[in-house]
Amino acid sequence: MLQRLLSILPKGVGLGSANVVNSSSIIKRSICSTTTLWKKKMPDRPAPIDEAEFTEVFLHGSGPGGQKINKTSSAVQLKHIPTGMVLKVQATRSRTQNRKIARQMLAERVELLEKGKESRVAIVGETKRKKKSSAVKKSKRKYRLLAEEKAAKAEEDKVEEQEELDEDDEDDGEIFEGKETSTQESSKKGA
Repeated sequence: MLQRLLSILPKGVGLGSANVVNSSSIIKRSICSTTTLWKKKMPDRPAPIDEAEFTEVFLHGSGPGGQKINKTSSAVQLKHIPTGMVLKVQATRSRTQNRKIARQMLAERVELLEKGKESRVAIVGETKRKKKSSAVKKSKRKYRLLAEEKAAKAEEDKVEEQEELDEDDEDDGEIFEGKETSTQESSKKGA
């Protein structure tokens, strides 16, 4: 069937720049469930914002980092002029890294305002929320099954224990023929 399928397709279709088709690699790929072809593609990262649309100010840092962070102007504050949004970033001690992070965050926030639920930030957040919800649901299901198994085992043990007690009660009332128990022997000696 695979050979027939390969004969129908023109050479190199769907395989990038490859002209030779190896049938074993196609079979392996079709069985694999973690291929990148089956994953839902995330939207592209937002384009950088034009320099004319925001103002940039460098501020003294604060918080952990000691005297160095308090003396240097490594924190970055961006103000997006059209929306009036102000963003302050002090993720690292480096001014250049903070500038890069601030511009990226500003672009993401502006995209979120413009596109709403269609923005990359919203889609990534929704994906994370679904994964977390799925993990919580799986965990609850696992512990519920464990609790049910434990309760069933406890009930089974209780029934077995009750059966053993019933058997012991039946054994106490029986007198063995031909053999006298120690209590019967002591009662004869005392009489």
